[in-house]
Amino acid sequence: MIQNFAKALFGSSNDRYVRSIDKVVRQIAALEPQIQALSDAELAGQTQKFRDQIAGGSTLDDILPEAFATVREAGVRVLGMRHFDVQMVGGIVLHRGEIAEMRTGEGKTLVATLATYLNAIEGKGVHVVTVNDYLARRDADWMGRIHQFLGLTVGVIVPNLSEHERREAYASDITYGTNNEFGFDYLRDNMKHERAQMVQRPFNYAIVDEVDSILIDEARTPLIISGPTEDKQDLYIAIDAIVKGIDPSFYEADEKSKNISWTEDGAEKIEALLADSGLMATPNLYDVENTQVVHHLDQALRANVMFKRDIDYIVKDEKIVIIDEFTGRMMDGRRWSNGLHQAVEAKEGVRIEPENQTMASITFQNYFRMYPKLSGMTGTAATEAAEFWDIYKMNVVEIPTNKPVARIDEEDEFYKNTQDKFKAIAKAIAEKSKIGQPTLVGTVSIEKSELLSKFLEEEGVKHSVLNARFHEMEAHIVAQAGRLGAVTIATNMAGRGTDIQLGGNVEFRVEDELRDMPEGPERDAAVARIKQEVAAEREQVLAAGGLFVLGTERHESRRIDNQLRGRSGRQGDPGLSRFYLCLEDDLLRIFGPDTLFARMMNSNLEDGEAIGSKWLSKAIETAQKKVEARNYDVRKQVVEYDDVMNDQRKVIYEQRADIMDADTVDDVVFDMRRDTVNTLIGDACPPESYPEQWDIAGLKQRVQDVLGIDAPFDEWVNEDHVEPELFEERLQKLTDDLMERKIAEVEPDMWRRLEKQILLERLDHHWKEHLATLDALRQVIFLRAYAQKQPINEYKREAFMLFERMLETLREDVTSILMRSEFRFNAPQAPLSLPELPDFLTGHIDPLTGFENSDDGDGSRAMGAMFGSLAGSPMAAAGPGGVADNPWAGQDISRNAPCPCGSGNKYKHCHGAVGAGANAAAAG
Repeated sequence: MIQNFAKALFGSSNDRYVRSIDKVVRQIAALEPQIQALSDAELAGQTQKFRDQIAGGSTLDDILPEAFATVREAGVRVLGMRHFDVQMVGGIVLHRGEIAEMRTGEGKTLVATLATYLNAIEGKGVHVVTVNDYLARRDADWMGRIHQFLGLTVGVIVPNLSEHERREAYASDITYGTNNEFGFDYLRDNMKHERAQMVQRPFNYAIVDEVDSILIDEARTPLIISGPTEDKQDLYIAIDAIVKGIDPSFYEADEKSKNISWTEDGAEKIEALLADSGLMATPNLYDVENTQVVHHLDQALRANVMFKRDIDYIVKDEKIVIIDEFTGRMMDGRRWSNGLHQAVEAKEGVRIEPENQTMASITFQNYFRMYPKLSGMTGTAATEAAEFWDIYKMNVVEIPTNKPVARIDEEDEFYKNTQDKFKAIAKAIAEKSKIGQPTLVGTVSIEKSELLSKFLEEEGVKHSVLNARFHEMEAHIVAQAGRLGAVTIATNMAGRGTDIQLGGNVEFRVEDELRDMPEGPERDAAVARIKQEVAAEREQVLAAGGLFVLGTERHESRRIDNQLRGRSGRQGDPGLSRFYLCLEDDLLRIFGPDTLFARMMNSNLEDGEAIGSKWLSKAIETAQKKVEARNYDVRKQVVEYDDVMNDQRKVIYEQRADIMDADTVDDVVFDMRRDTVNTLIGDACPPESYPEQWDIAGLKQRVQDVLGIDAPFDEWVNEDHVEPELFEERLQKLTDDLMERKIAEVEPDMWRRLEKQILLERLDHHWKEHLATLDALRQVIFLRAYAQKQPINEYKREAFMLFERMLETLREDVTSILMRSEFRFNAPQAPLSLPELPDFLTGHIDPLTGFENSDDGDGSRAMGAMFGSLAGSPMAAAGPGGVADNPWAGQDISRNAPCPCGSGNKYKHCHGAVGAGANAAAAG
């Protein structure tokens, strides 16, 4: 009570923080007349003036008021758009490395220009991160005009750019691109062998648009670059044969999570079977050396027990095709990860495709935490404020709206079942359509969109259906969702980033309707006509009550619901929002069929009857909070495990960078050779041991194998007062002499280059093998919980031990290659050029489901397989370049292979995109 009274009297901490920024906003406003008086050339010259001030010792905060006033004036002159005062507040929040929560329609895209301009003045580069390629291109072109007017360079990162084009884009003052493109470029850069091949500059500052989508929704899904591994077909088949003979009493199955654990007797039995088959490296099943075998064993057991033919998958044309559990549709081209797909292939006796081995991976949490300064903007972040602070140390600031919100948010309506609910929704939409009120319907998945479309067809309501796949065409449709009587059905993410204006969007209508009309009086007249029509239609829509946002069910996150509501009521416009729910909704199943809530609904509701209650809405919100907390725990667990790998990743990548930058790596190679000799002697002659206990024969053989030296250990061991230190000293002398003779035979420059290449190549090889082992370790580490041990602590311990072992193996490997190899060099016929990396597979794999989440935008569970049903509709999208069909459909072409049409694009970005389906369908 006292807290509420104090809040009402003094305002919340957020209100007080925003008020504290008002002083800076007033300074910016005071400079406006002075900046307005400047000519275009003088205004553009402000950038050099600011750079001189920075060089003279001024800070960005010192020049902020004048820089923001400069951008405001440039916005007026270039785009005809003047930043509001609340947008200035948002720009200051972004500059301070915080998250600006601004309602939909408040102009976040324009706000970003303030902070990007100010931070780009230093010349260190600013990254603006968007959720899809369409928005990256649009914002770079649209907002880039302001920056280019002021003398800054603007680049954009999208798929299918050459290495040279990417390098140029990153060298720009401001670079737009998607989170996936930035992340994959970082990973690829750290697989290159020369600094000149790298495309990215050191990180400086990033603004993440739709920050909740990128840093929360996609955060549990690591970016992975992979390539084919060695053929392990015999291993899969051998393990499958063992698993098929295991009695069900030896394991316990959890149908819900599709996980299986061995009983104590089962572990002993499987250990004996594996030992008999010769598949184990050591007698103990859970020794770290057996991690890979145990991992494949667990996957084979899951494949045989938990995954049912014709339910979870089918066998088609001698291939395993996954069946989506939510839609029952075949998911051609999708494969389970971590060896599960190979285990199912072995089970069914079909051809086993090789696994793709992880070459490099990183989570978005650890990628974006590398930026010295990071900020973000979205319409919905407050509900996840705790997570933003815990993971990224970013504070969420709610920016007030430019005009008061006039939207009415009605209570949820509850129905008995989906049939009743969808009938009521169709009826409500039909009523609104008759009075001309536009309706935007948000669904949680594409199959729900299709189901509702059928109900609307029965009501005779004309409508459009979108599915969050082809963003550019979707943006054109969503932009017109505010037209008189328009009905647009969309998944909750569809068309995100596009403003819905009442009466329609003039720019999009001009682009769509006058695309082929040349410049001239006729086009000018047509543009004027469209503007007049939009203005008249806006008045009619306002009279009808503005945009009606209708949610077909509650999302598991309150944030997604708020995003949907926020599409209505922009800039003080009137609007209405309402959610329709039933007991069959995914979220309501949390309550269970036997709860008091469900029994009350079933006994008191007649068919087709609805109830609305604040108590019920509150109960739903409580359920959402529980799901949000669970999802946060999942993301936190992902980052905990990736933090272990991240520490090691930093060491490896820093080491690679040092090697690439060094003129010579003689000292590194020398230290590796010395450590290898010490290890060889130490293993054979342990400290505090007697000469009789030394393994001289084994030492002699190991030195011959590793160093290629036949050292006279038999003579040395018979000398008086012999010590292991003497062995080390003499062996070091032999290895140094041999290396000096080798180096003398080769040109110094050539030898230095050779050492660097061998060092980098072997470092990459062992890092790749280490990642594969860590992947397998993570899959089985949870078993340690049965021994009352914390899996994460065990993972940290084992990962550290494996890392040390990897470094030891690396030292020995590099030393052995340089010591044992004979090098002969022929003069090159042409100047040497740096090789580019092969086109590795890039993936965004969910570690919990094993599914690929690379597609931008929607994030609905069954997205990839659903597009086919919309293909062939009146508004089906053509692929890139206007491709209308795919002559290679049905052929076994890798999505990452070059397209057979010869365009130079990857198949998935060219004709392969057509097979994914259409981007929109018009019905009615």
